[in-house]
Amino acid sequence: MDLDYLRSFYVTVKCNSISKAAKLLHLTQPGLSMQIQNLEDEIGATLLERSNKGVKLTEEGKIVFEHATTMLSLEDNIKKSLKSLEKNKKNLSICACKSLGEYVLPCSIYTFQEIYTDVDVELEVHNTNTVIKKLLSHDTNIGVITGFHETESITTIPILADRLLLVSGPNEEYDEIDIDEILNIPLILREEDSNNRAVLANILLKHGISIEDLNVALSSNSPESIKSTVASGRGFAFLPEVVIKKELRRGILKKINIKDFNAKFNYYLAYRNNYKFKGYEETFKKFITSKKRCFCY
Repeated sequence: MDLDYLRSFYVTVKCNSISKAAKLLHLTQPGLSMQIQNLEDEIGATLLERSNKGVKLTEEGKIVFEHATTMLSLEDNIKKSLKSLEKNKKNLSICACKSLGEYVLPCSIYTFQEIYTDVDVELEVHNTNTVIKKLLSHDTNIGVITGFHETESITTIPILADRLLLVSGPNEEYDEIDIDEILNIPLILREEDSNNRAVLANILLKHGISIEDLNVALSSNSPESIKSTVASGRGFAFLPEVVIKKELRRGILKKINIKDFNAKFNYYLAYRNNYKFKGYEETFKKFITSKKRCFCY
């Protein structure tokens, strides 16, 4: 049964007038009459008797009107409940660095939403410096960043350990090099304002090498672009292990060992100091720092 036709019939009876009901329903009188006629055809009975004094319910019309009251009330209650649910929906906004945001975090968010079905999650992916800026400007409340970011305004909690690996195309003849040899190979690095590059610079500095002395053939803000260029044999790159695990397994990229080279670093959950988490944000914070987080890559 068409509920629009049923509502037109109900309003007509309540108004006791085709013309008044048509105005209330924003329909033309012929249009309203047609809807009532369609309802009568569907039910197989005349529901209204029309006269100069208005409309009068037939016996069949009285039965339909009684049930229409219940059915339309039920429809209204359903709509109200859905609107209430929408109003109470919890929207969790997360701003993440590219290494975790593009490769690891989506799997965790999927697991989180399977457990907490009343939370909608919106994930934005940027480089770490942009994530920090969005936190400080209150554009987001929860960030995930690469490497420790020293600032008095941001609190960080380590959530995952990783390491930078030197990779080449699959046909590279070298399996291992000395650390000094990285000064001679063409490197494709992340963009200058990325924390990925800053992490690399700090690691190299501990080994007595300045990033300024590297042979940088290209800089890119896209890990995918870097992987594709390296895979085609056009250079080497330092990339986080979580970003390239699949390519290493499939033989698309090749890991080049560097003797006595320690390139470990952490990813962190970041938020403004003294920020008071909403209930569902606190739930996500506990989840992402627990073993339930299910990072997959």
